[in-house]
Formats: sequence, structure tokens, C-alpha cells
Amino acid sequence: MNTAGTTAATRAPVVAGQFYTASAQKLREEVEAYLQRGTKRSARTLLAMAPHAGYMYSGQTAGCTFGSSNLSNTIYLLGPNHTGRGAPISVWSGGSWETPLGAIPIDMHARDQLLATNSFFEADTLAHIGEHSLEVLLPFIQIAAPEARIVPVAIATSNQETLAFAGTVLASALQQNPDSCIVVSSDMSHYVSAEAAKKMDTLALSYVQSIDAQGLLSTVVRNNISMCGVLPMTVGLIACEALGATQAKIVEYTNSGAVTGDSSQVVGYAGAIIDRP
Repeated sequence: MNTAGTTAATRAPVVAGQFYTASAQKLREEVEAYLQRGTKRSARTLLAMAPHAGYMYSGQTAGCTFGSSNLSNTIYLLGPNHTGRGAPISVWSGGSWETPLGAIPIDMHARDQLLATNSFFEADTLAHIGEHSLEVLLPFIQIAAPEARIVPVAIATSNQETLAFAGTVLASALQQNPDSCIVVSSDMSHYVSAEAAKKMDTLALSYVQSIDAQGLLSTVVRNNISMCGVLPMTVGLIACEALGATQAKIVEYTNSGAVTGDSSQVVGYAGAIIDRP
């Protein structure tokens, strides 16, 4: 177990005041406004993918996604590992995570079940301490699903056999607990023109829509698409495919140029939802 830098204590936010406001009241008002952009689906959500940039850039897309979702009380929260630290598949082994809105608890039972399945899921905190991709989504979860508990997982390995095994294990966990779902944190193309981003992201998202995990991963690699959450999304899609899901809905696609006015260098943002079969 890698617990460098922390113990079983709570995880304090590291990007409050940067990616989103540190004021609890302003944050709640802002997130509630973003969530109103979505219409909650009647079907239970199996997987939701949302972006994790600064709220001024991706907050509307994240809000539309979570506002359209029907989340469960146990959320397997999958994100990329931008820092490179920690285990290849790192399951948070500490206590609850804090945001300005308060603490969001860990589902200890679901986490321990995941860790008990195989050696690929490792108890670790180092991958999570300075990582922003999961933290940025928490205020949306706290307001959209206030009873939710989370199992934070950071995925850094690109080994296809490991990803496939992880997806299969996750599918089994979801099958055992109908009141559970997946949330994947991912932005799309980075620092290309808006035209290039839309072309490449549309290609990648076509495989998300058809729930083709292998197609998504190979297309992103082959076309050098800088989708930072492709690894956790691959695991998520493998789980959804194993559970019989056949189609995802892309609820929104945009890019940072819509805010900055600069279409020469943008980051793409997409929201996707897969319903439970």
C-alpha cells in the first residue's frame, strides 16, 4: 500500500480557488445553475463521462451531463493520472474527500470489495493527492446526488490486458450492486484548432456512442488524439459492454474557444451518458 503524504485522513481540495471558486456559497450557486442545463433522465445512469477543466471553460458541459444523469448512491469515480505518481490502477485508500461544499464519503465496502478482487487494483493515495481530474467533478456530484459515496480510482496503465481485466472486474461489482454507477473524468483534444478538435473528437466519440472500448482506445492512439481520460473511459466502456449496454448519448460537445474566442488552440469538452440496460 502506498500512503506517502497522507494517512487515513480526509483529502483536502488542491484546486479550489483555481479550477473553481473556494467560496461555498458561490460554488453552490454556480454548480446549481450549471446543473439546470440538463434534464434528468428517468433511466438509471450506468456511466457518465464529464470534463474536468476550469469551470469557466467546461462547467457548462459538466453541468449538462450531471444534470441529465440519474446517479446511484455508489459511484466508481474513474480518472486519468496526470502526475504520473502512484500505482498503475490506484484506488484511494484514505478517508473522505473534501470540497468547499463539505466532505463526500468513501464507500468503504465497495472499495474493499474492489481491492480484494485482484492485484491490478492497488490501495494507494499518492496518485490522488495532487491530481485534479476527480476533484473537479465532486461539487457536481455533491449537489446532483447528495447521498452518494465514491470509490476514487486513478488509471495510468495503458496495458490492454490490464484494462480489459479491470473493466471485467468493475462490471462484476456493478452487477452485484444495482445502486452503483461509473463516472469517468475526461477532457477531449488538447491545444489544437477548433476544427481539428471537432474532427478528431467526433471520431473518438463515435466509439463512445457505440460502446466500443477497443475501437476508442485504438483510434485515439492511432490518430494521436489527446483525450486525457481515454484509459479510464476504456475501462468504463468495457464494463458497460459486459453488462449489455449498447449505446451512449452524447449530451454536449464544445471547446474552450467558445469562451476565449480563440479557435486556434482549444481543448475539447464532451458529456456522455450510458443508461443501465
